[in-house]
Amino acid sequence: MAQKTEIVVGGVVLAAAIGFVVYMGQATGFAARSTGYELTASFRSIEGITVGTDVRLAGVKIGSVTDIRLNPETFRADAAITVLDEVALPDDTAIVISSEGLLGGNYVEILPGGSPFNLEPGDEIEDTQGAVSLISLLLKFVSGSGSE
Repeated sequence: MAQKTEIVVGGVVLAAAIGFVVYMGQATGFAARSTGYELTASFRSIEGITVGTDVRLAGVKIGSVTDIRLNPETFRADAAITVLDEVALPDDTAIVISSEGLLGGNYVEILPGGSPFNLEPGDEIEDTQGAVSLISLLLKFVSGSGSE
């Protein structure tokens, strides 16, 4: 009788562990890998952004950052992003590093333009705005520079 109980309890624990792994895979988006196309952008500062950071349009995740490299010729951060196939972006789209708030992290925000022509896979988004350092802004405010 004790062996049957141990087998049933072991089966329940194993089923719970498998369910937890499946749930975590869905919650993190690991299981839902959809296809997309790659775009590039060059930033003055990409502070707070890492590979895997969300790319959002109107607050909705439409992709992620797939690669970040320093360009030794321009001394700028070159980033590669992947955007869902069903999202066609105009070729005058802007890309901005935005903050979720004072205590939140940074994410990449897409600001679509009005051009009738769309970006193709592998294209570069020319209009970029890098990360704004909150500490630099506070130091400028405290020191009083820029108040004149």
